[in-house]
Amino acid sequence: MKIHQSLYTQQNWQTCSETADFSADKAQLVLVFGERKSLEQVKPYNYLRSIYPSADIVINSTAGEICCDKIYDEAITVTAIELEKTAVRAKQIEISTYTESFALGEQLAQALSDDNLAAIFVISDGSYVNGSDLTMAMGQYLNHQVPITGGLAGDAARFEKTLVGLNQDPTIGKVVGIGFYGDSLKIGYGSKGGWDVFGPEREVTSSKYNVLYQIDSTKALDLYKEYLGKYAANLPAAALLFPLSIRATQDSQPLVRTILGIDEKEKSMTFAGEMPEKALVRFMTANLDRLIDASATATHHSLAKLDFKPELAILVSCVGRKLVLGQRTEEEVEVAQEILGADTVITGFYSYGEISPTHPNDRCELHNQTMTVTVLSEN
Repeated sequence: MKIHQSLYTQQNWQTCSETADFSADKAQLVLVFGERKSLEQVKPYNYLRSIYPSADIVINSTAGEICCDKIYDEAITVTAIELEKTAVRAKQIEISTYTESFALGEQLAQALSDDNLAAIFVISDGSYVNGSDLTMAMGQYLNHQVPITGGLAGDAARFEKTLVGLNQDPTIGKVVGIGFYGDSLKIGYGSKGGWDVFGPEREVTSSKYNVLYQIDSTKALDLYKEYLGKYAANLPAAALLFPLSIRATQDSQPLVRTILGIDEKEKSMTFAGEMPEKALVRFMTANLDRLIDASATATHHSLAKLDFKPELAILVSCVGRKLVLGQRTEEEVEVAQEILGADTVITGFYSYGEISPTHPNDRCELHNQTMTVTVLSEN
């Protein structure tokens, strides 16, 4: 695997790193992560196509860009990948409403399915897609035999619109799946949140898709405000500091769900993933040291069953973590780089949702407020 990384910032392109003997003409995949307004202004696709004539170019908007061990805002990062023994195939599908998410997931998995399919990396719209349905459908179609990782596009902390594009400048309402084929590719993955839970576990008694109306037959927003105390005055912004832990059933592993908005009239809360009725939820709060430790844990999990040195690591972390960690945000990337080693090329972005199994051999899930690490290498 040979890799070239470049960065657009302050109206200039610059090379960040390059593997020896990298050939732009031979690159099969280019991952482009950029701040939404920068992507709209620069429109980088035609420029990148002139450099990488044979590659699938995947572009998405972010809530922050990761390159090497640094985090950027209002930048565009480009990671061009030349795989020597692995084939790549990408598919783009359009979506207009979240109710199409399950069918879209099946369609995407069917389009990429093949006997030689080794892994899928998904870049999804972050506004219209129900990420829970998307990942569930893809996993079920592939019988959970193929690892699926990725993330939902972001839009800083604006939450206005997200952009995704395959072999075009990105637009709204797109989902891209990238399939890797052959037995030479080795992949590892891990995801961890690091948030502290508090209060009793309660039941969702009224909800619709990702809108939560009642918890234990109490208006969801009223109960949430009661637990937040003085922080309730800062809603909806304060919601990023206090996500919910959810278990779909008694036997399920807990997932973290970010609150995207609140409705004072209906006393409801809208989440970045499905909130099914009868699910069990607990309130959560941030502990900065544990959030950074979670990045280390996710990185260790990504390496747990591997006997290779990763050549590429794709980090997808949540916008909520970035807002909470503030000036300490780079620490979660630095700790990952320290574990992976200086020879591993790191790229990634801050997202509106992370896609990964929690541990090796788990099924793929949509996560919020986690650091997700995908590592790749060829034999």
